[in-house]
Amino acid sequence: MKKTFMLISLCTLLYSVTGCHSENKPITETEGRFLVTSPLKKDTVIIKEYVSQIRSIQHIELRALEKGYLEKIFVDEGQYVQKGQLMFQIMPAMYKAELEKAVAETNFAEIEYKNTKALADSNIVSKNELALAKAKFDKARAEQSLAEVHLGFTQIKAPFSGIMDHFEVRLGSLVDEGDLLTTLSDNRQMWVYFNVPEAEYLNYKSSNDHSMLKVSLLMANNKLFDYPGIVQTIEADFNNETGNIAFRATFPNPKGLLRHGETGNIQVTVPINDALLIPQKATFEVLDKNYVFVVDKEHKVRSRLITIAEEMPHLYAISNGLAPDDKILLEGLRKVKENQKIEFEFVKPELVLTDLDLYAE
Repeated sequence: MKKTFMLISLCTLLYSVTGCHSENKPITETEGRFLVTSPLKKDTVIIKEYVSQIRSIQHIELRALEKGYLEKIFVDEGQYVQKGQLMFQIMPAMYKAELEKAVAETNFAEIEYKNTKALADSNIVSKNELALAKAKFDKARAEQSLAEVHLGFTQIKAPFSGIMDHFEVRLGSLVDEGDLLTTLSDNRQMWVYFNVPEAEYLNYKSSNDHSMLKVSLLMANNKLFDYPGIVQTIEADFNNETGNIAFRATFPNPKGLLRHGETGNIQVTVPINDALLIPQKATFEVLDKNYVFVVDKEHKVRSRLITIAEEMPHLYAISNGLAPDDKILLEGLRKVKENQKIEFEFVKPELVLTDLDLYAE
């Protein structure tokens, strides 16, 4: 879902005609005379808006690697933790005992190996017996290393710096291997995903400017995020059901305002050169097609099919069907018929725009 807004500085647009601070009376239809205007040809800028999902650049689940009772919790929900910081301790008594046993067996195998080596050096025992003693010693050391790993698994440490989510377990809980303890988010940068229709994707890829697309983020409170983002990734495949493809913009988040799971709207600024602008109220629809009434030199109204390139509040940008010098009926569309001769009053398009409730930035 996307919306399109128009950025027009009314002072810039109308200064040469009315002055920025002039007071204009509402343009109304006079008795017996219809209001007519022309399209306004102007370079302008529109903002296309796309619903988006905000994700942390790293967001993982922290799970127990060993079975046991949760003995200690060293952190709190919502806390910022540093990489390597101890977060959870699973009761290690059994794993300590296993390590002590493994260390004892390693020491015994080492002594046995050294004695066998001394005998082998004196040609008292064969080389095969020495190799067997060496293999037993290596096996004991490997089992000791494995016991050390299992003991280390009872301490869950932060794999990177980030913010914790809520606890899925409580102190004293019996956790099994693989049980979820909490989630951890690295919010230093945020990935914002939004879907772009196929036609707009093609326009973007075929444009002459191949630099990274800069975008803005409108947050849920209708305020713009302080920092711009850059589109760095476009997914490989289109969604066959929606006809859209996902873009991913990266935003810096130095103040930590954005969090994983938030929503917002991505805004993309698109310049339009020589846009042909007409008021929406000057158009009408017939069988899902858009028309205007054009007044010819003989003052007769004739309907004309138009193609709308962009839709903005109160305005359409027209790509086909009209020329800048065409005169179009502004009001009273339901009061006229095809080929009807009318009396009209021409209103400059700049004045027409001042009478519209535009969103100006």
